[in-house]
Amino acid sequence: MFAIIETGGKQYKVQQGDVIYIEKLDGGEGENVTFDRVLAVSGKDGFVTGTPLLSGATVTGKVEKHGKGQKIIVYKYKAKKNYRRKQGHRQPYTKVTIEKIQA
Repeated sequence: MFAIIETGGKQYKVQQGDVIYIEKLDGGEGENVTFDRVLAVSGKDGFVTGTPLLSGATVTGKVEKHGKGQKIIVYKYKAKKNYRRKQGHRQPYTKVTIEKIQA
């Protein structure tokens, strides 16, 4: 059984026991989080999609930790104009373990 959920402007295909890294969520480590924006579910009844969301379907997960991704370098310059700007960025994320899919 798997589900397709939407969080942080992205879509994820998840199964029970999966570990996903998503955009940072509120909530401390060890807390449960519920994803109610479920787009599709596959199970015993076959593949069911929503229009655009499935009503009554939820996916429950547990927040494992919060962290930051690898640093990326943003470098802007204009040739022959002595204009250079260097900036780094680390995107925050939340590590979530999927515990239960209810459809």
